Amino acid sequence: MIGAATSGEGDAQGDGRGGGGARWALEARGLGKKYRRGWALREESFRIPSGRVCGLVGPNGAGKSTLLGIAARLVEPTRGELRIFGRPVGDPSVMPRYAYLGQDKPLFKRFTVAESLRMGQELNPGWDRAAAERIVREGRLSPDARIGSLSGGQRTRVAFALAFGKRPDLLLLDEPMSDLDPLARDEIASLLMSEVAERGTTVLMSSHMLADLEHMCDFLLVVADGRVRMAGDTDELVPLHTLVTGVTADGGLPDALTAHTVIDVRTAGRQFTALVRHEGPLDPAWQLAEPSLEEVLLGYLRHPEAPALLSPTAVPGHREEPAA
Repeated sequence: MIGAATSGEGDAQGDGRGGGGARWALEARGLGKKYRRGWALREESFRIPSGRVCGLVGPNGAGKSTLLGIAARLVEPTRGELRIFGRPVGDPSVMPRYAYLGQDKPLFKRFTVAESLRMGQELNPGWDRAAAERIVREGRLSPDARIGSLSGGQRTRVAFALAFGKRPDLLLLDEPMSDLDPLARDEIASLLMSEVAERGTTVLMSSHMLADLEHMCDFLLVVADGRVRMAGDTDELVPLHTLVTGVTADGGLPDALTAHTVIDVRTAGRQFTALVRHEGPLDPAWQLAEPSLEEVLLGYLRHPEAPALLSPTAVPGHREEPAA
């Protein structure tokens, strides 16, 4: 059962597991951040299971970078808390467990590729030299090439080598492929997925590339106006929606459609196409189709006022039924 967002009570903080076996990679409770211009995050409460690739989606200014900044300890929250693998984000023991890659992918342009990897090794006690060098080598990058001479895709590969060389349990990515051409984006996406599959790394990735998310992510966190609008497993969320096409009634939607939650409507002449969260059987006279993940996301991004939708997995405090 999936319902509207709730705060929930009763979960033991961190699920009582801790260490590498913590069930929740990220758990936010009442998380908020206020800047001088206003609230960037408003009382966000959600959780992301370990071992998942989570797409963080929202329009510009929705609070995505702020959330990632809090997780990376670059931004101090105004209220609430964020826990990583069951521990407060400010706990010093958390820092070795995550890696953060920002939009600008800060690298020293005068360093060579080899010098950049050596810096990563000196800064990270658990450095995986073999993994970092393999990622660079598979991109056919010369160790002696200076960072400033590399293309955008090549610099991104070096940045990923530094991130994965840290051997993080959680990888935080802020628009990691926004500046890449389609070929380089496909190459980096394949690199990301292969490394995640090999290590079981949890990924929280902000992206405007909705089509890419459909192929890469199995969990979603959609934010708008600083609030969570949708969260949970993609396999749960998408099937709850239907694209309904039919004929308008006196220029408006048919009364029978109001029995369902209408997320988005487009009209052309007397015909309407609506994205609905169905609350029961739909009129067989209508043309029905299953939407893609991209169509569902666009519907919620166009209408942030739509009722929030969080699966039980994404709600802090919710106790799921034990497996049979």
